[in-house]
Amino acid sequence: MKQTFLQILAAIVVLLSLCRCSGINALIKEGKPDDIYAKALEYYGNEKWLRASTLFESVAPVYLGTTREDSIAFYNARCKYNTFDYDLASQLLDDFRRRFGRSVFIEDAEGMYTDCFYHMSAGPTRDQTTTSKAIIAINEFIARYPESDKVDEFQKIHEELVQRLHDKTYLNAYTYYKIGRYKSAIVALKNALRTYPESSHREEIMFLIVDSNYRLAENSIASKQTDRYLTMLDSYLSFCEEYPESKHRKQVDRWAEQARKYLARNGEGESQE
Repeated sequence: MKQTFLQILAAIVVLLSLCRCSGINALIKEGKPDDIYAKALEYYGNEKWLRASTLFESVAPVYLGTTREDSIAFYNARCKYNTFDYDLASQLLDDFRRRFGRSVFIEDAEGMYTDCFYHMSAGPTRDQTTTSKAIIAINEFIARYPESDKVDEFQKIHEELVQRLHDKTYLNAYTYYKIGRYKSAIVALKNALRTYPESSHREEIMFLIVDSNYRLAENSIASKQTDRYLTMLDSYLSFCEEYPESKHRKQVDRWAEQARKYLARNGEGESQE
């Protein structure tokens, strides 16, 4: 009995959906442009985004070159935005801001355009191309609309996205360290610091540089160990100068002591202080 009721209910939902689609199609096929536009606005006002978008798209060619052209383009883009189709919405909004720079909707359009990239931005383990685009869009929006009520929100988002780039750069470098490719890890870690010197991972990155240098020296052939231990001690001194109270201090001190013992045994007379 319960299953039969659910089947009937599902059939009713499908039928109603088909009726609505049929009604929209009939309006598009037989209705006047003004009637289609009015119905689209009605759906838009009631947040029926998919139906509104269908009608706006059908009537848009009729109003090319009229005062309604920018309204239809903006409303349709917002429909896509509100149905979470951020990729298409960003394309429509980009087209809108290029074509309708004087529109009354331009600030809202550019705000949504910026927000689309934020929503499309992936987590730090994935490609960050869209994250970089979002940061650029945010900077452009704030520069263009410094008095906008969205500035505070976008500044917080900006911080979040920059942190995501910091995380991505750190994770990329850490991957080399984790799999034991210490020479590549050192290069990647140093590049991370050069790219984002203010990184929230700065202390950990500098520690990993010391760590990687020590492991690289320890596992090197004899002819390379002296130079690599000296390099390790240079990175150790840089770390201690910047983070004298680090939680890693005891560990790096032990590595430095081992490096100095090796150098003393092998005729490297200058003490590294």
